[in-house]
Amino acid sequence: MLRTIAVAAYGPTLLGSTGAGAVAPIIALSAREHGASLGVAALLVATMGVGQLLGDLPSGALAARIGERRALLVAAVVEGVGMLLCLLSRGLVLLFAGILVIGLAGALYGLARQAYLTDAVPIRMRARALSTLGGVHRIGYFIGPFLGSVVVAHWGTNAAYGVGVGASVAAFVLVLVAKDITRPTDRAAVSAHRTVLSVLLEHRFVLLTLGTGVLCVAGARAVREALVPLWAESVGLSPSQTSLVFGIAGAADMLLFYPSGWVMDRFGRVAVAVPSMVILGLGMAALPLSTSLLAVTLVATVLGIGNGIGSGLIMTLGADASPREGRAQFLGGWRLCADVGRAAGPLALSGLTAAVTLGASAVVLGVGALAGAVWLRIWVPRHDPTRARRVKRPPAGAPLEL
Repeated sequence: MLRTIAVAAYGPTLLGSTGAGAVAPIIALSAREHGASLGVAALLVATMGVGQLLGDLPSGALAARIGERRALLVAAVVEGVGMLLCLLSRGLVLLFAGILVIGLAGALYGLARQAYLTDAVPIRMRARALSTLGGVHRIGYFIGPFLGSVVVAHWGTNAAYGVGVGASVAAFVLVLVAKDITRPTDRAAVSAHRTVLSVLLEHRFVLLTLGTGVLCVAGARAVREALVPLWAESVGLSPSQTSLVFGIAGAADMLLFYPSGWVMDRFGRVAVAVPSMVILGLGMAALPLSTSLLAVTLVATVLGIGNGIGSGLIMTLGADASPREGRAQFLGGWRLCADVGRAAGPLALSGLTAAVTLGASAVVLGVGALAGAVWLRIWVPRHDPTRARRVKRPPAGAPLEL
């Protein structure tokens, strides 16, 4: 039962996500307080994503060498150091360094907790376990800004990084004292001696096919986060109204993480992968039709539902495709595919809006998401362990083979 591993599996994620959620809204603001221009402030925000991209493959190598649980401890320490650098910063150089370190820690944290749960949970419960992990991550990001706003109101903008330091310390302690839920195996020693490059080359076909689908999923999700506020501003909604739209859509998103995992475990991964991308694609294409607060809220909620039913999808597909030997190294490459998609989605939106209108850009990207759904329909079933179980299941009344 998932509740028997809840503290060890989900507690550190909740704490880490709460700290990250506390600092996410104030990264650009802290740059502005140090005298940065709007462009430099935007670059600081992007630095966290750069750190994640740079950290994906080294994280796979480190987790394979020291184990997933120790990697979680290292990630908590590194994240705490990054938060502390930001807290103590009195200029942009130290602030940029701290944000980059936080991004590197996020890459290690994400990979280690995915590999940790993949190893600990049986396949029949894998999607529920990983979608719950995604849901807990969303909950932490929902709680964090409220805690951050309290400390910022009392001690200033940089105080939000203090919440991040405290969350990192608490996550470290919790991983240290919680029971190790992974199963020791002989293949860990074998995996530790595999290089990241050798593992990725061995499984390059999976990364080029299913990994491309995951890139599309991550890109569509990132486009949604950038597209909705831009459209809301273009139709005249105030910042407070835009926040309300995001809050309602976020609530719909958070409520769907466990049903998503249950459907994937019961009916297969494609039962979630394709509908999620179809809903995201149709929602993006429909966004130019919304011109009022109510209409924008409805479309944003549809997009939130599409995102919510795909909770844990990327991690589950990665766990399904990962090999027994070299799992951590493979997941490093897998997460690199997803992070490239997260970076490419907003870049595609930026490039399109420079050439055509925002509404036309939304339609084009919506069509792209629908194409991604078709691609997932082709490749997801080939790596789906629930499909394999259904094929092996004997028909009713058939004698059992001994």
